[in-house]
Amino acid sequence: MARDVDLLIRGATVHDGTGSAPQRADVAVRGDRIAAVGDCSKLRASASLDASGLALAPGFIDVHTHDDFALLLRPEMDFKVQGGVTTCVVGNCGMGAAPFAIAKLMARSFHPDADFAPWEGYAGYLARLDAEPPSVNAAVLIGHGTVRAAVMDVRRGPTRGELDAMRALVREGRDAGAVGLSTGLVYEAGRNAATDEIVELAAELRGTGALYATHMRNEGSGLLDSVREALEIGRRARVPVQISHHKASGRDAWGKVTESLRLIEDAQAEGLDVHADQYPYTAGSTVLAAVVQNGAFDPGAASRGLGGVEPGDVAIASAKGREAWEGRSIAELAKELGLPARQTAERVLAEVPHATVVMHTMSEDDVRTVMRHPSTMIGSDGVPTLPGKPHPRLWGTFARVLGRYARDLGLFPLEEAVRRMTSFPARKFGLRDRGELRAGAFADLVVFDPARIIDVGTYEDPNHPPAGIRDVFVNGTRVVRDGAHTHARPGRALRRGA
Repeated sequence: MARDVDLLIRGATVHDGTGSAPQRADVAVRGDRIAAVGDCSKLRASASLDASGLALAPGFIDVHTHDDFALLLRPEMDFKVQGGVTTCVVGNCGMGAAPFAIAKLMARSFHPDADFAPWEGYAGYLARLDAEPPSVNAAVLIGHGTVRAAVMDVRRGPTRGELDAMRALVREGRDAGAVGLSTGLVYEAGRNAATDEIVELAAELRGTGALYATHMRNEGSGLLDSVREALEIGRRARVPVQISHHKASGRDAWGKVTESLRLIEDAQAEGLDVHADQYPYTAGSTVLAAVVQNGAFDPGAASRGLGGVEPGDVAIASAKGREAWEGRSIAELAKELGLPARQTAERVLAEVPHATVVMHTMSEDDVRTVMRHPSTMIGSDGVPTLPGKPHPRLWGTFARVLGRYARDLGLFPLEEAVRRMTSFPARKFGLRDRGELRAGAFADLVVFDPARIIDVGTYEDPNHPPAGIRDVFVNGTRVVRDGAHTHARPGRALRRGA
């Protein structure tokens, strides 16, 4: 007998992603799309799922990831889909997937042994994802740092010819379907770029809906000037702005987020399309080389954006070949090695050039202030250094927002938390028919227990999926069943406007 739909999810408490109050309803899926929402009791289905007592929401959209190569190296993307994520935005912090030779060099920070057949530009990268699909959908940002390193000596400003060459690379990514341009202005490839250079490159996106996303120059004592620069770039290039991992880093900068949020509000009032993303932790994570380059353990480090980071604040997350160092702070290693903190960090880099770290530099009050603000959506900024001891945000970001900040602390209702993970980012990044639970939208879905959902990974033992997420569907295919990965890989490369 013919069936009306492929799947019927019955009796769920539906959070549709718009922020509307949840309602008990059935959801029917046909192929890769949602066919109906409401009373679907008369529909005949090939398969059914009883979700009584559970929440059903659109799959979470992680707007800030560094999964460009992980999508190919670890295509099941268990650290994302088992946390309810169905779409990842890659290419953040200026580190993009093209041009290939430079992208591969940058990727060694996260994947020291990675080896691939090359691809040509962003069109080639997206085509590779088409041919070798992961378990999640992926949208891509053009990495300014990757583009810059491909055409010039990054220690200086560009010549006119070099700038034109960079503009051509940005146009290639734009035309391939990238959703924006990202910068990482604390990293070696981007830190010497002037505002004018970035404006010229971002202007290549004008009128397309693609945005400018930025890891700003200074998230410590210079936070406000850095926000002002990001807003200036958006105004002059006439493109939307996304401030990455909005925070105040270092004790001497705590509290400045009140003022940085006011700058965002003022720019929005002027008509600029500007928002931010945030991860729900008081520690960040990056490559140790960037921490040293920015003077973390030197006098006056606060002036360079790290806010007076102490050696005890910085712990090794991944150190291939020196795994015994993982989870240990620079202060601990300095004591063991009998060296000052900076020399200790340099010793680590001499042996493990691509070591990554976790940095405990933020205030919980600031985290809550930023999270409450209506400009803020959610992005993990997870660094996929697996194995190792990556920041627990890699696995637990979205469950932590839902469980700790929405349910337990009451920062906002559950439906608002879901909106910030679904329709809000989908609209900002131009992901059509994603992020909402409605007829005609793609069937990216997550079934979770609102009473149990929480992150369970710790800094000492991070590699665990969160509790309370039962089932996840990507494009109508179940990728998580009763909390376990099904090994299905139905993800797609998402191109801007397609």
